[in-house]
Amino acid sequence: MDDRAKMILQAIVNSYVEICEPIGSKYLVDKYNLNLSSATVRNVMSWLEEEGYLEKPHTSAGRVPSDRGYRAYVNNLSFLPQVPQKKQEEFRDYLDQRIDEASELLIRAADFLSEQTTFVSIALSPDYGSASIQQLKILMIEPGSALVVVVFLAGIVHDRLIRVSELLDADQLNRIGNAVENAVKGKALKDITLVTVTAAAEDTDIPEALLQQVAYETYTSIKQMDSLDVYMDGLHRLLGQPEFHDIDKAQRFFHAINKPQVVAGYMSEIQREEESRQTELRQSEESDSAFPGEVQGSEGSGQKNDAYMLRIGQEIALQGLEDMSFISTVYRFSDKISGQLAVIGPKRMNYGEIISQIQFINRALSETTEELE
Repeated sequence: MDDRAKMILQAIVNSYVEICEPIGSKYLVDKYNLNLSSATVRNVMSWLEEEGYLEKPHTSAGRVPSDRGYRAYVNNLSFLPQVPQKKQEEFRDYLDQRIDEASELLIRAADFLSEQTTFVSIALSPDYGSASIQQLKILMIEPGSALVVVVFLAGIVHDRLIRVSELLDADQLNRIGNAVENAVKGKALKDITLVTVTAAAEDTDIPEALLQQVAYETYTSIKQMDSLDVYMDGLHRLLGQPEFHDIDKAQRFFHAINKPQVVAGYMSEIQREEESRQTELRQSEESDSAFPGEVQGSEGSGQKNDAYMLRIGQEIALQGLEDMSFISTVYRFSDKISGQLAVIGPKRMNYGEIISQIQFINRALSETTEELE
């Protein structure tokens, strides 16, 4: 594709995103003051259509971008706009308000991302399987009730209220907690078993009948961090988009998106595919070329956590999302703890702004967790 065709394709995508109507050659010449005749622009548009970058709706003389057109547009983005400083400060202030644990960070991130993009946002809880435990405490709340507090090396804190025998006092719970902590400290979450926790608790001189429930509840509290949570926000915001005036299209989308664990599984699959491709790329020493739909973070921009993954229309392997675009990024709380953030919206979206938003929120999350360590 030559520079003129790229320029006209870019103008068509930008115009269609703005007005959601098929774009004609005269509109482009007038709006962008092109130093080209309408006939020349029509010829280029015809070529773009023949090559599959544009589509012509039956009811209009104008053209709209195809999946391939959107893909070419994104791959040829020359720069990404900066998130306004005021918005950056708003989000950082938003995160700073009473942040107690990772789940709250993610809920806030998903909420803010949806609000700023006006689309659906999804945040997957981190994969803690390889994370090591730094501290574990069992604190008496009242007779029969205790709090298990688990701290990971990345500074992530998780707590869970448990029931215990009313015959146990605070000192006994503390001794059990210390014994279990000594047994699991430094171990990866995936390597901790019920036998590990139970054996540690039994090393105390507390009667076994009082230990069993505490050991099981403590183990459950630890392993609960190994489950995948999905935070989703903004479904209501999509209803105002012109694309959803088509009832059948809206029903297909909402049927798909209302299966969050399926969507989460697809996101995890995308991440594994991209990580595999990155490994192959490093091994072949071709780190100077980015994957289609991805900006290489540290190599490409000097910023960590800037990489993103993009699927457009038919590239999305989930039935019901074939009319959407799916932009995701991997956030990291540490080298061993990572999860995903994503935005789902119509293909007719401002890709540069959305990508900038998701990259900024990714970096802000990482900075916040570094401060919590």
